[in-house]
Amino acid sequence: MDVRRTHRYDLTVSWTGNRGSGTSGYRDYGRDHDVSADGRPMIAGSADRVFHGDKARWNPELELVAALSQCHMLSYLHVCVNAGVVVTAYEDEPYGLMSETADGGGHFTEVVLRPRVTVATAGMTAAALALHAQASAKCFIASSVNFPVRHEPAIAITATGAGRSHA
Repeated sequence: MDVRRTHRYDLTVSWTGNRGSGTSGYRDYGRDHDVSADGRPMIAGSADRVFHGDKARWNPELELVAALSQCHMLSYLHVCVNAGVVVTAYEDEPYGLMSETADGGGHFTEVVLRPRVTVATAGMTAAALALHAQASAKCFIASSVNFPVRHEPAIAITATGAGRSHA
């Protein structure tokens, strides 16, 4: 692998869950925190509800699944441009599976991306499906995780064949 450039990403995570006694007991502190980066909107974070977090806030597990979905989408749009495939809409409803271990830890076992892509013409359908593999190989986040990131894409056509879907 030939490394051409290195990029650095800085942010701040600030714990806001001190209820007055710090971490004096497992249920005595909140999991709330703020994630910020220069010039960007703050992300209200917490743990997953099953880990005593606030379900109205983003948790790291959701953020990881979102990062994989976003990275794949951006890589996919790029490879589509290069291949002459005109994407007119893209929506993903991914999910991730995480297993807890007996020692209180855990790990993701897989993430499944389910992009629904709309292309301009029926002639682009086969290439649009095939380009998901190329996009996956180019996705920085998917290349950085140690679990499978699977794809279950579907393609629709906007032009004269509107409403038809191919999987």
